[in-house]
Amino acid sequence: MSPIQGTRTGGRSARVQQAVHDAVRDLQSERSRSELSVPLVAQHAGVTPSTVYRRWGTLQELLADVARERMRPDDPPDDTGALDTDLKAWARLYLEEISSSPGREYVRDLVASEGEENSEQCNRYCQVKIRAILDRAARRGEPHPDADTVTDRVTAPIVFRVFFSQGDPEPEWAETLVDKLLADL
Repeated sequence: MSPIQGTRTGGRSARVQQAVHDAVRDLQSERSRSELSVPLVAQHAGVTPSTVYRRWGTLQELLADVARERMRPDDPPDDTGALDTDLKAWARLYLEEISSSPGREYVRDLVASEGEENSEQCNRYCQVKIRAILDRAARRGEPHPDADTVTDRVTAPIVFRVFFSQGDPEPEWAETLVDKLLADL
């Protein structure tokens, strides 16, 4: 769970946050985004609308917080034993996640929220996974790029294609980005 700044991470505060996040996810699976409202979320979570407004301020900030929780990296990326296959597996998964309907909505929610740190959170979450892969490569003695280069040459093109092109790229396309990156080492 990603605690809201200024709230305690245990007890009633954590239970309320979990109930509200669960309500948002449930409602998102049942209704269109335009049908969501703070009073509806509050009713579904069993809290008052003032509780939601006090903790999140706006529906958009609540949606961004749910997106941050969903996108937070919990598990390390797959370890296939080699940098190229680790990066390819991660790139395919990243493309799959970000191009899914929920993935697109989560990214849009983060970017549309008021806090600049929310949109930066997407990059930080990717960097956690990328650095884990690169750290493993370093321990194996494999030459590897830095995390910013992977972001610029793999993550950024994926995001651009998903959000600004018609149709989603094939998973093999994400692998070719990795091939081109590693060919330049």
